[in-house]
Amino acid sequence: MKVFINPGHDVALDSGAVNPVYGTRECDVARDAGKMLARYLETAGCEVRSLQNDDLGLVCAESNAWGADIFVSLHCNAFNTQARGTETLYKSFNGQQLANDIQSQIIRSINTVDRGVKERQDLWVLNGTDATAVLVEMAFIDNDEDLALLNNDLDTIVRAIARGITDYATGGE
Repeated sequence: MKVFINPGHDVALDSGAVNPVYGTRECDVARDAGKMLARYLETAGCEVRSLQNDDLGLVCAESNAWGADIFVSLHCNAFNTQARGTETLYKSFNGQQLANDIQSQIIRSINTVDRGVKERQDLWVLNGTDATAVLVEMAFIDNDEDLALLNNDLDTIVRAIARGITDYATGGE
């Protein structure tokens, strides 16, 4: 199983969302999560590649050229400092199954609000890749309770994402 990981945003060019109190940047959390996820998936026997870049066309082209089976983009949500929770976005039928497997594992692993899985037709990374693709919004970086999850339980969240991917890859066996 070939898994392409896209930690969201770009450390140098686009920080993504930023916590207004502590200055924690989405790109840094996504980078750290991506590194952990790669290690867990490699340990589980997956082939893994990762690219964090502001050029989403390049990200998708790299995934496609490599022939990825699964594409996972890692992000942190932001809204109004009050919203909380985790959601996983998909476009395709297979993407929905992968999203369900990942979301289920996350919700069982940490104390967060289950915002569910949602179909999105308008996201570049879900449209631009040939692989079964999802975008995981791990938590709301602008909410202090969710930020605490990202700071203290990122490893638990990432392990859950890895289990969701391997559940999907093995058909839930």
